[in-house]
Parts: sequence; structure tokens; C-alpha cells
Amino acid sequence: MEVTREDVLRCAALAHLSLREDEIEPMREAMARMLTHATSLDELPLDQVEPMFMGHGQPLPRREDVPRDSFTQAQALANAPEQDRGYFVVPKVL
Repeated sequence: MEVTREDVLRCAALAHLSLREDEIEPMREAMARMLTHATSLDELPLDQVEPMFMGHGQPLPRREDVPRDSFTQAQALANAPEQDRGYFVVPKVL
């Protein structure tokens, strides 16, 4: 499949990537190889294959939901680098 320089630059812009001039051609070639491989999957004879919802056919294992003892507040805060009135102190995010 043909991938142009403009295709590479558009994908880079959408991914918020900055590509140097010497990176554009290798990226174009890599993208072309990936798309060629993806289009080769269209040649597989999948007419008789039933759609699958789970790959292994078995339900996922689940553990029993049993209440159990947990940390006390003092144990939870024991290794906290900083605490205030029973709470963890963390840097402001906003």
C-alpha cells in the first residue's frame, strides 16, 4: 500500500509527534510495510469461520468475594512521607 510523506506528517500531527526530516522516510517505509501486511489478511479464507466473543471459549476464573480484615488507618499511614490529621498529603494536581 502506498504511503505518502503527507500521510506520515498527518499521522505524526494526530499523535502529537515531532519528526525530524531524516525520520520521515523510514517512518513512511515502516507504515507502508504495516499496511501491506494488514491488507494481506484480507486474502485469508474466513467465510466459514464463526465470529468469536472470547478467544479461549472458557469463562474467566473468579474468586469468591469474601470480606476480610484490612489495614487500620494508622497502619495505612505508617509509611506515608507526609500526613495531616489522618490523611495522606499529596501535591496539588490542579
